[in-house]
Amino acid sequence: MSENLQLASVMIGYMALLIGWGVFHGRKVKNNADFAIAGRTLPGWVAALSERATGESSWALLGLPGAAYAMGIAELWTAIGCVLGIIAAWWLLAWRLRDEAEKYSANTFSDYLAKRHGEMGKWIRLVSSSTIVFFFFLYVGAQFLGGGKTLDTMFGIDPKWGMLITALVIIPYTIYGGFQSVVYTDVIQSLVMILTLTVGPIVGFIYLANHPEVYSQSIVVALENASPTHASLFNGLKGAAAGMFLVGGFSWFFGYLGGMPQLTMRFMAIKDAKQAKMARNIGISWTVVAYIGAMLLGMIGLAIFGPNTLTDREYVMPATILKIFPPAIASLLITGAIAAMISTADSLLILSSTELSENIVKQFRKVSDSKIVLRQSRIITALLAIIALTVAYISPQKIIFTLVSYVWAGIGCTFSVVILLTLFWKKFHGRAALSAMVAGLVFTIVWISTGMDKVVTAKLVNFIFTGLVAVIATFIFKSEIK
Repeated sequence: MSENLQLASVMIGYMALLIGWGVFHGRKVKNNADFAIAGRTLPGWVAALSERATGESSWALLGLPGAAYAMGIAELWTAIGCVLGIIAAWWLLAWRLRDEAEKYSANTFSDYLAKRHGEMGKWIRLVSSSTIVFFFFLYVGAQFLGGGKTLDTMFGIDPKWGMLITALVIIPYTIYGGFQSVVYTDVIQSLVMILTLTVGPIVGFIYLANHPEVYSQSIVVALENASPTHASLFNGLKGAAAGMFLVGGFSWFFGYLGGMPQLTMRFMAIKDAKQAKMARNIGISWTVVAYIGAMLLGMIGLAIFGPNTLTDREYVMPATILKIFPPAIASLLITGAIAAMISTADSLLILSSTELSENIVKQFRKVSDSKIVLRQSRIITALLAIIALTVAYISPQKIIFTLVSYVWAGIGCTFSVVILLTLFWKKFHGRAALSAMVAGLVFTIVWISTGMDKVVTAKLVNFIFTGLVAVIATFIFKSEIK
């Protein structure tokens, strides 16, 4: 049996299992709270593995190994920024957000902010939900595009058919089980991801030791021979340029501090404080191991193939896995990687649909019957999925990916400031929160649109700018709550 046929067979079986697993857990959904936030009853291990699969997916399995292959150890700064941001989120924010969600009976990210800042709740709900729905809806379209590209790379399937296949995998169980189905399918993705990122490097080192014909049997030598910059922590830069390079990589830290709604929702859904502690330990351990493994896989790929031999640097993980494992095992690990990208798509889809349903449509809803409300939420999810797929088909890829580039800086860093001040500063109030949201989003669009992001990363600058606006607005505007 050829490698492609084995890979296709394993993928079909894996996807079928995924859909069945998602539908199975979707049976527990009885009302809209179950659909939107799993009734706030997630076990810690489920929340942790789901958050990690959603937060990393194709980045940990394709993006980071690809960057390590192309840039060498200079990519370490990005990895350090991400890891420290994730650790800070789990250690400082997860249990607090879980308690806050329970206290305010919040079912969505915007619902929490609106209820927490009640005096401006209506406007916060409108601005926050509209922004999340728009950008993350396009993010779903980008995941469909990514799925099409990956299937084209692996099997030569037309990207348009690949997008349709990607959509058909996630839509059924997402519509049926909502957040409940999404988080439990994420668990499978997360386990396969960590298996790939732990076993892969170990087998990779054994392969290098036993195959003298490779580019280099040593990662260190491979980095030194690949280019003058591969073995440089600062990509060969010095002085201020080296400092800006470091800041650019490390700036990913700020987006993890509660500002990415699809991750924060996992914190909010944890069952209790004991489960939150378990989730923290699992989430942090998973992250440290996964990032080390991802960096090593990219460098092992460099040692096997040499620099500039792969047409797409993000193909280094699949290429390396196919090289060092028997076809059947490689097929499973690569399938898990592709499916992990799908886990991001379903998470973004359910986030967009519940934000729209709970915070915008709900205001015009004239029925209160729980079954009807649940049916409406499922219909909204289906419509959003169809529209996102259509947009991905008809819109230029450049436009979609450009808009998605605003997400981490514009939404992640803006909302991180709002969440941090909401949790840790008693004087912070609704008017200041709303001011920070609007200012941060507008600033990001202007900063990136004018090309300033190439000078200083928008992630860092917007976090600082939004923070200043939030603090100043807290003192200038008076809270209406006495």
